[in-house]
Order: sequence, then C-alpha cells, then structure tokens
Amino acid sequence: MSRASLRESAKATIANREHRSIPTPKDSSGHPLSVTDYFGMNVFNVFKAEGVPDKVKQEIKQVSSTGGILTKESQQIIASAVKEWAVAKGATHFTHWFQPLTGSTAEKHDAFLDIDYSTGEPIEKLGASQLLQGEPDASSFPNGGSRSTFEARGYTSWDFTSPLFITEATNTKTLCIPTAFVSYDGQALDVKTPLLRSIVSLNKEVTKFMNLIGATDVKEVKATCGCEQEYFLVDEALYQQRPDLLMTGRTLLGAASKKDQQLSDHYFGSIHDRVLAFMGELDYELYKLGIPAKTRHNEVAPGQFEIAPVFEDANVAADHNQLLMKVISKVANRHDFEALLHEKPFANINGSGKHLNWSMATDTGINLLDPGDKPEENLRFLAFTAAVVTAVKRHAEILRVGIASAGNDHRLGGHEAPPSIISVFVGDTLDKIFRAIIEDKEFKGSHEKLMEMGTTQLAHLFRDNTDRNRTSPFAFTGNKFEFRAVGSNKAVGLPLTLLNAAVASVMKDANKLLEDEIAAGKTADQALATMTKTFLTESESVIFNGDGYSEEWVKEAEKRGLPNLKNTAEALTALRNEEKTKFLVDTEVMSAGEIETRHNVLVEQYNLLRTIEFHTQITMIRQHVIPSAVSYKKDLTTVAASTKHLGIDNTVEETILKYLASHLVEIYNSTEKLDKMLSELGEDEEANSKKIATELFPLSEKVADASNKIEEFVPDTLWTLPKYIDMLFLK
Repeated sequence: MSRASLRESAKATIANREHRSIPTPKDSSGHPLSVTDYFGMNVFNVFKAEGVPDKVKQEIKQVSSTGGILTKESQQIIASAVKEWAVAKGATHFTHWFQPLTGSTAEKHDAFLDIDYSTGEPIEKLGASQLLQGEPDASSFPNGGSRSTFEARGYTSWDFTSPLFITEATNTKTLCIPTAFVSYDGQALDVKTPLLRSIVSLNKEVTKFMNLIGATDVKEVKATCGCEQEYFLVDEALYQQRPDLLMTGRTLLGAASKKDQQLSDHYFGSIHDRVLAFMGELDYELYKLGIPAKTRHNEVAPGQFEIAPVFEDANVAADHNQLLMKVISKVANRHDFEALLHEKPFANINGSGKHLNWSMATDTGINLLDPGDKPEENLRFLAFTAAVVTAVKRHAEILRVGIASAGNDHRLGGHEAPPSIISVFVGDTLDKIFRAIIEDKEFKGSHEKLMEMGTTQLAHLFRDNTDRNRTSPFAFTGNKFEFRAVGSNKAVGLPLTLLNAAVASVMKDANKLLEDEIAAGKTADQALATMTKTFLTESESVIFNGDGYSEEWVKEAEKRGLPNLKNTAEALTALRNEEKTKFLVDTEVMSAGEIETRHNVLVEQYNLLRTIEFHTQITMIRQHVIPSAVSYKKDLTTVAASTKHLGIDNTVEETILKYLASHLVEIYNSTEKLDKMLSELGEDEEANSKKIATELFPLSEKVADASNKIEEFVPDTLWTLPKYIDMLFLK
C-alpha cells in the first residue's frame, strides 16, 4: 500500500471508530458510587492511614518540619502498613518515583516478592530501608557535567509530604513512592529537592513575617498551587504517520487549514462525544489517584483542550501535575488518541500553556493574597502583594529561565501567549491603590460589587476587584497570582521553585525592615505601610495592565529597563550571572554547583531537542515532500508534453511546473544548507545554542514555509503525510 493510500486508510479508520466506554463504578449492591466514594482509593497518605499509630504520625510531622531521622521502630511500622495496604490493593511491585532533570519522571520496579531464608518460603516484603531509600544510577541521568560517567552512585529519598500511590496497567499494579534524587555527595539532581527547599525557605520567612505583625498563632505557611494543563488530541492512526510528531511532539511542516480558530467556535464549545468519553475516563483515573480535577473544556484551537485542578500544597500539586500528564497520555491511547503536550504542536494556531496559579496559606486557614472587601484597608494583603511584585521585579530574568524551553519559544510573544518580557498585571483597582500609596494620597473606592445587567430575569453578578489580562505573563487574579507564561510540557517544579525562592528572598528583606521599624517605635501597621510603600516604589516599573501583545509595550518595557530575553538561548545566560542567582544560594534553595548543573542541562536539552527537530525535518523533506512534488512534476510534464504535441494550450501546466520547480529548488537548497550547518556545530554547547536560536531555527522555519507552499499545490492523492485538516478536525 502506498503512503498516500495509508493516509486515506487512516481517515477511513477514524470514521468507523467506536467510542470506548467504561463501566460506571458501583458498590457491592450495584448502586453507582459518587466521586467522593472512590476519590483517592489508590492513594496512601501516611498521615491518614489507619495502620499507622498517631504517635508515629506525629513523629513524621516533626521530622518533616524540623529535620532528623525517624526511629527504626517507626520506619518499620510505616513500611509494614504501606506493604499491607499495597498488596491488599493488588500491587505486586514498588518503585521510587522521582523527577530527574529530564523534565519527566523515572522509576525502577522491584517486586514485593522475597524469600524467607529460614524456611525457604516465598513472602511479600517491603523493608524500611527499601521504603526510605533507593539507589538508581546517577550517571545515566542528566547531570550537566557535574559527575563523571564512572561516578554512578545516586540516592532517592522518600518525600514524607507527598502521598504514595498505586498505578495500574494491564496485568499489573505498582506502588509508587514519591522521592527526591541526589548524587553521592548530596547535590540535587532532580526537580523535587530544590522545590522542597524553596517551600522551607518561604515558610520560614513568611511565618516570621506573620509573627512580627502580631499573628503569633501562625506556625506554618505553605505555598499553594493549581496548574491548568492544556493539550491537543490527535487520532492515533494519523499520529503514527507523522514522523515529526513521533520524534518531537510537534509538526515541523504543514500547510494551515483554511478554517481553524478564526470563528472562535471551538473555545468552550460543545465537547465532541469521543473526546468527552476520553475526559470521563481521565477524570475517573485521576480521582482514584487523589488528583482533584475540577474543570474540563475545549480550548481556543481546534483539537485543543484544558483540564484544571483544585488548589493543593505546592509540592503535591507539582507531583500531581507530572502524574496528570502521564495519565492524560495513557488514557488518550485507550481511546485511540495521542495526547500532544508540546507547547506548539501546530503552526498558525494557538499553542498550549500551563498556567501556574500560586498563593500562600497559613496553618490557621488564611489565604495571604485574599484582598477582602476593602483591599485598600487590608495592610497585610497590600504588603504581601507588594512583596510578590518586588520579587518579580528583582528576579525577572531568573523567573524567565523557569519558563524557557524550545517549545515555549514558539509561544512567548506570539500573540497567543504572554511576551518574554516579565511584567505584573494587578488590575485597575490595585493599580490605583498602589499609585495612591506611592504618592502618599488617599484612595477612595466605590466598592460596588453588583453589576447592573439591565434585566430582571438574570441572577445578580458580583464584580471582581480585577479583570483578567490574558496578555500578562504574571497576573493577579482575585486572590492569587497566575504565572501564565509556563509552557504546557514543562515540569512545573522549576518555575515554582524559582518563584518561591524569589518571594522568600524579598520576605527576608521585609522582615529586616519590619524589625527595624518596630524597634524604632513604629506600630506593626505603620511598619507594614512603610514596607509596602518602599517595595512599590522600587518595583512600580514592572507593573503593566495593558496589552502585552502590542509592539508599543515592547518599546515601553525597554524604556523602563525591563529585560526582554527573546529565546531560550538568551534566557539561560542569566544562570551564568552570580549576582542574578545569588538569591537562590542565599535562600539555600540551590548551591552554586547545582545552578551550574541546571544551566548546563538546560542548554544541552535545548540543543538536543532542536537538532532532533532539524534532522527529522530534513528526513521528511527528502522522503516525503520532494518525492511528492517530483511525482506531481512528472505528471505535469507528461501532460504538458502531450498537449503541446497536440497543439493544445498548456499554459496552466507550464505555470504550475515553473512554480513547483522554483520551490523545489528553494526547499532543496535550504534543506542542504540546514544539514551542512548542523554538521558544523562545535563542542561549545552555549555557543551552539545561540547559533541554533539565531541561525538554524530561522532557516528551519524557511524550510517549513517552502514545504507548505508545495503542499498547497500538490494533489491530495499524491501527498503522503496527514494534513492539518486531518489531524485537527477528524475525531
């Protein structure tokens, strides 16, 4: 069967797909279960487990908050309880589930099966040492040159604060133990360890702050987080015929379909039955894992969707987002879909982001970013908001590192996502309050909450203090900040770590300022007012409430002195600047060596991803585009020659031939040039990244453009690759 025939066969397969259904969960009496009946059924939370005594739970809390080591007796009690629970659930293996610097997750499965050597009988066993510590090969994961190949030892360590869970696959169930991953000398080689440190640092400084202003009952403050996740669904039959999707997760060429998102009819539209069947099973699987999926809907682009969870503690939210991406892909496959989590799977339509919603909450139940009914009188809220804005102003370049990736370079500033300029949207009300504080003026708010609708049939609407600004990379959205610029495929732990550390660093300065003001005889409220004005005066240039997509903002941002790191290669250079990364060391979130490791890994990953894309594109041009064009050229040549021989006008055939010949020459020359430039890349990874970003990538885009022009003219029957219209609209 020809490649073109394979494409047609795939389309026929899609037309005849049957929608997958799963049995409704029921109890022993056959009655349907509610979500709350099975939510978290595959989760072991040590603090809620019946098999763990209260004194052991208290010991774990003490150890996890202050450090130290669990007693051997407690270790074994927990291990036994975990094993009994997992085996009763049908698990046969366990694994330390960790997040190396690949951006994904890693696991090595060990069976519970062991042999009792005193009797020779088989037993099921999970020892305390197996629960608490593992030893994967550290040299086989990205380490940025911090370790030699022969230095293989690394350790995984159980994270007490993230629940254990069971994953299910055909014929097997596996207990997953969330762990950190460090080298033999203790250097963090993962995403989780710096995140946990940043949570500790933020807790320390913000708890101290609360105590200084009189909230002495506050003993702990946690960063809280909710990660919205966007993704595309493509039928598996089409996905398998696109080498670029298989190799890179995005299309490297493809002519735009004539209708895509222009009519805005997909956004929040009625969800296709087959997609809804997938979403129903996805929610079911997530609920079993204790992931509180809340919202599901069509996104802007055709074939694009979004899922959003309820807020959780930052560390758990980060783990859950990693798990969420895996479950999306697994469930999609069951429905004969492939989930595309890349930031830009298709050109000319919206890509996908992962909006990181972030706040802070005390152990007494207070959201520290809740403005209340009268934000201008809420001194604590204003102080915290000013501190976060200042953190963005001071550390914008490092926050930019947190969203830098080859995939996200396609989105940032592309009139579908925030620009690469890191600014803060606070809304009109807060902006006016901040302006009044800076200028020592009184703010008078109207506090009108009800919106006049001009009709009596509708429920009254309550107006928020702020509108929403889709063009802002970092926006205040009512009672939280939304880091909107994070890419959909990104491990959220890194941007979350950098944000926590940036705020913790500013809060450390805030505490010093408060202590000095109070020591000078000021009241806590007076000290808060001084602190807020000081920080807002320093950081007002980073506040921008306008259209972040506009060219005017790019010019204005330059006048304000705000950095504009336009691509990943530029952004990652900030990690080389010790002055810019000093706050990470001072807050004890990362050591200088760990920062260097991350710089090297991120640069290497960028280079590898791009070079894989370039090589894949070159192969596709040579094996698909040029042969299709040549086949059409051959047909046209035959027709043109025969019509000329018969004296029939062949102007059309000759015109198309000239057009094809011109673009064939262009695409051939550009492809060969790209191949040559790839072969000339040297050993200096940082120099390579800059050359890739400024020279090779633009040339690759030129190759794609030439291919798309050829695709527009080659007959559908001769085109071997699934087209955008197939992948985006066939469900």
